[in-house]
Amino acid sequence: MIDTTRHPATRETLLARFKALKIDYTEYTHPAVFTVEEAKELRGELPGVHCKSLFLKAKGGALFLVVCLEWRRMDMKALADLLPSRRLSFGQPALLMEKLGVTPGSVTPFGAINDISAEEEHVTIVLDKQMLEASQVNYHPLINTATIGLSPENLQRFLVDCDHLPLILDLDPATQKQ
Repeated sequence: MIDTTRHPATRETLLARFKALKIDYTEYTHPAVFTVEEAKELRGELPGVHCKSLFLKAKGGALFLVVCLEWRRMDMKALADLLPSRRLSFGQPALLMEKLGVTPGSVTPFGAINDISAEEEHVTIVLDKQMLEASQVNYHPLINTATIGLSPENLQRFLVDCDHLPLILDLDPATQKQ
């Protein structure tokens, strides 16, 4: 059941959390983007690696947010084997809003700030090992009209502060057809 009484964190709440944690970041504003292709057209010379986030649900009910390099084409069966999990599908928009407080097009690891339910399991955040080798990673700040660039270390520090110890995986096998 969706909790309609809880209000998700906003961009401003997120930035205040960064300030409290002394996390350095750079914010870039832009028109709304909904796809990797739209982001590529608008970003110009934005530094760092660009990423995408996939909100997934396993057949058994477990929820995952897979955050990877934007160019990865994920094989869901291979990814399910890596996790390990049973069959994966994309999570529904209502569940995405309930758990991470964002809408499709704004999916981001920063949504962990909204995943606070003590009664249910948290969304498992899966980070692409290769993505974390970059000096800067870029994600939406809970809305798709801006991008936040920060270090992978600061991303992980934020996630841990939100009670989400990320699962770091080599996602190369998940990009290969089996």
